[in-house]
Amino acid sequence: MKTRVILIVIDSMGIGAMPDAEEYGDSLKCNTLCNLARANGGLNVPNLEKLGLGNIRTITGVNKTRTPLAKYGVMKMKSKGKDTTTGHWELAGIVLDKPFKTYKKFPDALINEFIIRTKCQNILGNIPASGTKIIEDYNTVHTNSKFPIVYTSADSVFQIAANIDVVPLEKLYNWCEIARELLDEGDYRVSRVIARPYHVVNGKPVRLGKYRHDYSVKPPRGTILNVLEQNGMVTYGIGKINDIFVGSGITKFTPTGSNIEGLDITLDAVRNDNSDLIFTNLVDTDMLYGHRRDVAGYAKAIETIDKALYNIVNAMYDEDLLIITADHGCDPTYKGTDHTREMVPLLMYARNIKPGNIGIKESYTYVAKVIKKWLFKKP
Repeated sequence: MKTRVILIVIDSMGIGAMPDAEEYGDSLKCNTLCNLARANGGLNVPNLEKLGLGNIRTITGVNKTRTPLAKYGVMKMKSKGKDTTTGHWELAGIVLDKPFKTYKKFPDALINEFIIRTKCQNILGNIPASGTKIIEDYNTVHTNSKFPIVYTSADSVFQIAANIDVVPLEKLYNWCEIARELLDEGDYRVSRVIARPYHVVNGKPVRLGKYRHDYSVKPPRGTILNVLEQNGMVTYGIGKINDIFVGSGITKFTPTGSNIEGLDITLDAVRNDNSDLIFTNLVDTDMLYGHRRDVAGYAKAIETIDKALYNIVNAMYDEDLLIITADHGCDPTYKGTDHTREMVPLLMYARNIKPGNIGIKESYTYVAKVIKKWLFKKP
């Protein structure tokens, strides 16, 4: 029977502040999962409950069980930072000793060179902003001028938005490629350039998540993905996994426009795909609800994931290992729109695994070690 690992990252579903959270501007009371469950009056997640989620921490609406199906615990982030790239890289085996930089405004020299190389004539914005609000604010002038809307956030990102009815999608992607080149040439240490295409529906700008594209900085060294590739194994990235790793160690990939689409593709892969590692990122919890501090939306998104897990678990082969975790926090009950520096939950299920509490792991790199051990174990 084929041996596989299915790794599902529920983006930003942290489970308690790191001891050094205050150094990153966060409260020690930050706890994405527990706080949103309490604020929402409880979570309805029977499948995660059976695996043992309620045994990790006291989570409103999620019961503890004497017979968990999975190994359960938490992992600390050893890297410096609290962003998507840092979290995913650490899951794959890389610990960063310097955080990526964040900006309130990108330097004039960078913006001027961007304008020269893209020949876009000018830009709009260059401020930290909510992606939905800034395209509403600038849509009219952008439509008339075709100037790119450039903005950042509390994350280490250089985001470029454009209405694809006036700026072709290919041009937006080219602008992003040029921005990535410029950032890599200097000491800017920006984690990701993100293409944010949108169009206008009934007079209202609507972002097109399916055509979003992230241009990440390249990993500084190999990860577990490269180890698998070098040993002739197949890694299948679902969602923004390929973007996060810049294709390094990714054999094949499918981008997604929503969590539901990502879950459907993951289920199909579990049923029909022989990849050794199926690696899925579910971004809506972070992008749509965490950053927007939408407690109800975040809770509903987790409950939707829970429903999908029933079919995913039932479709697993006898030798499959399912790992469910997160990459950082984004507590929707906390102030601002930034990520929060948190530990993350860890659930590991297989039909032949011995369940129980594995305690606190000192680094997300524990996941890379588990993947390697599982896929290289002797028959």
